[in-house]
Amino acid sequence: MSRIHAAIEDDGLAVLHMQDEAGNNAFSQGFVAEVVAALEGLGRDAAVKVVVLCGLPAVFSAGGDREVLLGLADGRIAPYDLLLTRTLLEVPVPTIAAMAGAAVGGGLVFGLACDLVFMAADRRYGCNFMDLGFTPGMGATRLLQAPFGEYVAAEMLLGAQYFRGKELAARGARVNGILPSAEVEARACDVGRRLCEKPRQALGLLKRELGLGRRQAFEAARTAESVMHALCFADPATQATIRENYHPTTERQGT
Repeated sequence: MSRIHAAIEDDGLAVLHMQDEAGNNAFSQGFVAEVVAALEGLGRDAAVKVVVLCGLPAVFSAGGDREVLLGLADGRIAPYDLLLTRTLLEVPVPTIAAMAGAAVGGGLVFGLACDLVFMAADRRYGCNFMDLGFTPGMGATRLLQAPFGEYVAAEMLLGAQYFRGKELAARGARVNGILPSAEVEARACDVGRRLCEKPRQALGLLKRELGLGRRQAFEAARTAESVMHALCFADPATQATIRENYHPTTERQGT
């Protein structure tokens, strides 16, 4: 069974489901390649006006997988090789994250790179990089600040703190909606269909302008994050910490 499924409706709405149940949509190198290929393919399709990005019912994405993290730690994989966030930012039509399930680490950052974001009130979201012994990546140091605010983002990143969607809402999260998990995908698709009423060229031009700050923030973040990674991954203890603390299960994520 394919781990990526994309369906394009007659109005131009493309709904892309990441469905690697065995890996909880963790970003292994193979899975990243599949996601990138799917996003690039939809971006080239002239019939597509909007992309809605969905995960599994319980887990949107568990972030970087264990082997990728260990590869970063021992130098086999360079942080610059992991450009999944950039691929999403460069999709030429509006993207909408339907995070009906929990999102962790790079999985959360990936969703927040979309142009519009819907989250679930009853699911948990967080960045566990520091629990694994190294500083955040994938643009997390900048991309969390806009939706959650500077101080909540700092609490999430420094302390590897998880928050349920309703807790983020209470703290003033600035996303498009925080809803019961069963309603997230439907709401995202409804909004997407309204956008599809507009011309593709105009949508693409406006998306590019509105997303400029997010793209600039990502580029600045990934440069600084790569330097921090080099320092963290030079510590032999980092690999041991990853092996001990990496648990990409729905129970660990608190869904």
